[in-house]
This record gives sequence, C-alpha cells and structure tokens, in this order.
Amino acid sequence: MRKQMLVIGCLSAGLLTSVPAVTQQLPAIKSTSVDLPSGDNLFPGGAKADAINNNCLACHSADMALNQPALPKATWDAEVHKMINVYKAPIDDADVPAIIDYLVSTRGKK
Repeated sequence: MRKQMLVIGCLSAGLLTSVPAVTQQLPAIKSTSVDLPSGDNLFPGGAKADAINNNCLACHSADMALNQPALPKATWDAEVHKMINVYKAPIDDADVPAIIDYLVSTRGKK
C-alpha cells in the first residue's frame, strides 16, 4: 500500500510540475497597397443614362457594368431586381425601367 501511495505521489508531482510550452512565432503583418483604377467614368448616353448614373455608380463603376456580357432583357430585369432585393441597393422604383432599358440598349442581347 505504501508503495502504491509513493507511486501515485510521484506521478501526481510529475503532472503538477510546470513545463515550458512550445510556442510559435506570430506571423509578421505587412502593409500592402493596391492601386485601383479610377472610377470617375460615367455611363455614356447623356440624359438617357441619368437613371443609371444616379443609382448604380454608388456601388459599381460604369466600366464594370459595361463589360458584362450581352444579356436578354429578362436577365437584365432580374439583375436589377436582385440588386434591389438581395443587395438592398437604394434604387428609386421610378428609375428601374429606365435602368433596365439603358442596360438592354447598351448591353442587350441582339
């Protein structure tokens, strides 16, 4: 019995002894700068582009939208409504038809 107590005592002392923990070096954080293209371009078309310029440039560059593939009117309609309903784009309901018409006239499937 005494031998068992001695073994348990030694094991307990070994478990309770502090040991240095293995640590990893923290990664170095480096700053990165990115040059983005200017987004000052407006959608071309004068007054015909007013609705899209007034509503869509807050989130998109004109170049980004104008480089999309040619899509049918139903797809442009769905895309504009997705921006409103899913992404909560603050587009005035009165401007929606003009935006869709602009997109169809410039990037519509012919």
